[in-house]
Amino acid sequence: MKNLRNISILMLALFTATITFAQDKRANNIDNSNIALQGYSPVSYLDLGIAQRGVKEYKSEHDKIIYYFTSAEQKAEFDKNPAKYLPAYGGFCAFGVYAGAKFRPDPNKFIVKDGKYLLFLYNLELDAQQLWLAEKNHNKLVSTADANWNKLKSTYN
Repeated sequence: MKNLRNISILMLALFTATITFAQDKRANNIDNSNIALQGYSPVSYLDLGIAQRGVKEYKSEHDKIIYYFTSAEQKAEFDKNPAKYLPAYGGFCAFGVYAGAKFRPDPNKFIVKDGKYLLFLYNLELDAQQLWLAEKNHNKLVSTADANWNKLKSTYN
């Protein structure tokens, strides 16, 4: 497993130069319109375990970041307790944070566990969700990612 982790970290480092998405320079992975999760509903991830794109009719703003939802009910759930629905690691790739870097995830690659949802980078050459699952030690990965996030969330990484 240690070799897999080392290879995975090396692969992520190599992709730093080839990622086509601009890496966000703040603690939240948002686009220029301050839209989180590329418009996907945080309530769908956490409550339904599925990735669903929200619609402009149902949106909320929390800490100057805009979140979209699929229905008025989802919006109401979010508005009752926004902190519950915020993405882990500001919406950056969880495996990237574990490895010490910020990467934009594919909104369709995620894991829901322990009341959180984690998003993952996915492209033709790398499936970070599969790397995370291959480690078979979610708690260790989260612990390391949490420690790294405390440093990364204020960097321009």
